[in-house]
Amino acid sequence: MTGKELVAKTIRFEQPQRLPYDLPEKYGTDFMTISISPSPDDRLSNGVDEWGTVWGNVGASKLGKVKEYPLKDWRDFDKLNIPDIHSPNRWMALEGAREKAGEKFLLGSGISIYERIHFIRGFENAWMDIIEAPEQLCRLIDIIVEMNLAVIKRYAEAGVDGLMLFDDWGLQNRLMISPDSWRRIWRPRYERICQTAHKYGLFTFLHSCGYIVDILDDLIEAGLDVIQMDQQENMGLELLGRRFSGRITFYNPVDIQTVMTCGTTDEIRSYCRRMVKLLGTAKGGFIPKWYNDPAGAGHRQEALDAMCEEFLKLCYSYNTCGRAK
Repeated sequence: MTGKELVAKTIRFEQPQRLPYDLPEKYGTDFMTISISPSPDDRLSNGVDEWGTVWGNVGASKLGKVKEYPLKDWRDFDKLNIPDIHSPNRWMALEGAREKAGEKFLLGSGISIYERIHFIRGFENAWMDIIEAPEQLCRLIDIIVEMNLAVIKRYAEAGVDGLMLFDDWGLQNRLMISPDSWRRIWRPRYERICQTAHKYGLFTFLHSCGYIVDILDDLIEAGLDVIQMDQQENMGLELLGRRFSGRITFYNPVDIQTVMTCGTTDEIRSYCRRMVKLLGTAKGGFIPKWYNDPAGAGHRQEALDAMCEEFLKLCYSYNTCGRAK
C-alpha cells in the first residue's frame, strides 16, 4: 500500500495496513508538501510580503514577526496591494509535482483566512472589526477565500491530494474570539473552502494551535477532514479523544510546548503511545508527525529521536485490529 493510499485510508477510517507518518528525512515520511510560489500566504523571516506587510525575524526560530501592518485604516482599503492569484508565475512550482511525489501523499498549502487578516490589519484591529466593521472584514476575508478556491482548482489539476490551511485560533485556555463570532463570520467561509476542496477530490487539513475545543465540532461539520495541532496538553488527550476520536483525523507531533520541551525520553515515548490509543481508532484517525522547527521550539535531539523512534514502532506494530500492539 502506497503512502498516498495509507493516508487516504486513515482519513476515511478504512483501516490502513499501518499508520502513515510524517517524520524527518532520517526516519521517513509518507508526505510531500508543495505550495504555489510566491504564495500570498508567505510568512517571511525578514522583508516585505506581497500585501505590504513588514516582517522581522524572531530569535532562533525560523518564524518572522509582523512589524508593520499595511491596512491600518479601512479608508485605505483601495490602496491595499492585493496579490493576483492568477499570475502565471505562481503555478510553476506545480509542474511535475505529482511525478516528484510518486507514491507519497501530496499536500498543498492554501492561504490562511484568519492569520492573513491579522497580518494585514493587526490583532487589535482585526478583533475590533468583528464589531465595528464586519462588512469590510468579510469583504477582505472573501477575497482570500476566492484565492483559496482558485488554488484548489489548480491543485486538483496538478494531482494534489490535500489542502492545508494555517490558522492559529487558540490562546492557552480559550479561543481568541468568541465562538459565536467565529461561527457567524468564519465557519461559513471554512465550509465553502471545504466543500469546494471535496468537490475537486482533495482532503482538507487545518493547522491550528491553542485551545480550540469550542470550534472543533463546527470544523468537523463544515467538512474538515484533518486537524493538525502542535499542542494538545492545554486541552488534554483524554478530552480530545473522548469528544473527537473517530470523527476527524489527528495529524500531530507530541505536544511541542510541554512534553517535548520538559519531558524525559521515557515520558515522550509514553505520550506517543497515549496519542495513538486516545486520538486514533481501530480503523484510523491518527497520523504521527514532527514539528519542523525543533531548534526554534527548544527541542533536544534526544527528545526528537525518542518521539520518532516510538512513533515508527507504533506505526509498524499497527495490527489487523487497527491498534498498536
